Amino acid sequence: MPYIKQQFRDTLDTHINNLVYAMKDTNYTSGDVNYVITSVLKGLTKDNLCYETINKLVGVLECAKLEYYRRVATPYEQQKISENGDVY
Repeated sequence: MPYIKQQFRDTLDTHINNLVYAMKDTNYTSGDVNYVITSVLKGLTKDNLCYETINKLVGVLECAKLEYYRRVATPYEQQKISENGDVY
């Protein structure tokens, strides 16, 4: 998880929250989320497209995916196992 300094987090959160509210207001789709992520990556690599940058950002995506699964999906799955019983 990217534990960044609170000052920088506050600056980013203002913009992130605006984006999240705008997306929720339009009943976002997974395609919309993909577009946002792709647009951010495209913007970050616009002036510095090289293997190192691509590799770094792919690593960021992978780590973000794993952290989201660990922090959100796993507890959800555990709740559903408790409610409905385990398949295994």
